[in-house]
Amino acid sequence: MKAIKFSEYGGPDVLRIVDVEAPHAGPGEVRIRVRAAGVNPSDWKRREGQYRAFEEVHFPAGLGVEGAGLVDEVGPGVTDVAIGDMVFGFGENLMAEQAVLTHWAKKPERLSFEVAAGLPVVSDTATRALDQVGVAAGQALLVSGAAGGVGTAIVQLACLRGIIVIGTASAAKHDYLRGLGAIPTSYGVGLEERVRALMPNGIDAAIDVAGSGIIPELIGIVGDRAHVLSVADVSAEQYGAKFSHGPPVDPPRLLAEMAELCSAGSFKLRIDRTFPLDRAREAQEVSQSGHVTGKLVVCVD
Repeated sequence: MKAIKFSEYGGPDVLRIVDVEAPHAGPGEVRIRVRAAGVNPSDWKRREGQYRAFEEVHFPAGLGVEGAGLVDEVGPGVTDVAIGDMVFGFGENLMAEQAVLTHWAKKPERLSFEVAAGLPVVSDTATRALDQVGVAAGQALLVSGAAGGVGTAIVQLACLRGIIVIGTASAAKHDYLRGLGAIPTSYGVGLEERVRALMPNGIDAAIDVAGSGIIPELIGIVGDRAHVLSVADVSAEQYGAKFSHGPPVDPPRLLAEMAELCSAGSFKLRIDRTFPLDRAREAQEVSQSGHVTGKLVVCVD
């Protein structure tokens, strides 16, 4: 089968599409014929070696931690799916023609493989961030970098919880944020003044999605560092704020809930662009540019 691999840390040029043997499902796992795999900043950060201090990588290494496809092998102990079922979930090396999932849910009929593939990471990150930042129904939340995949998820899930959301993005994306339920504003100089004008009673919590070095400013806006959190800036804790990271919390429950929300039309994920497997390098370059509205997806089959 074909898979994306890299044999050294570096830029996008270290990625190769190669022929490898297909993996097999172990106990409690399923293998899928991959139809689509989500693209995440963690992919290129891992490729660059940013995680080497706390994550061991064995070369040649693969990419992709979420995806969707058709079950073609069921591991020992698995009873909830059968060969041919359409599923989505978490796994490893999903940017390949076949891959193993460790956690999954059945894909709703009305949900495309592309959207399903992009759901696991953003929904887990968003749910975890909202749970940890300490914001309740009726309170105001500022989301810095709200138009990307994780921001899209945070805005919608926060609104479903009855939270008032202010989201920052470029002016061209303000209508997109309004469509998600957020009150949009621009990032950059004067952010605190703009936010104060929109929410005279103040902001109760803030989540940094972009990792743009804005933590001190967010602390100033909120007035309480305990209610400021980043999912992208590891230096957040140096300022007394929170840094939220994996592994996923209760993935089976999360995936089942997201499948239900998507089926009901209560949650929508915009796919910004799709790429074939042999253009996975380009997908990472676009992801790293930071100008994505919604989610990027690699389509495999």
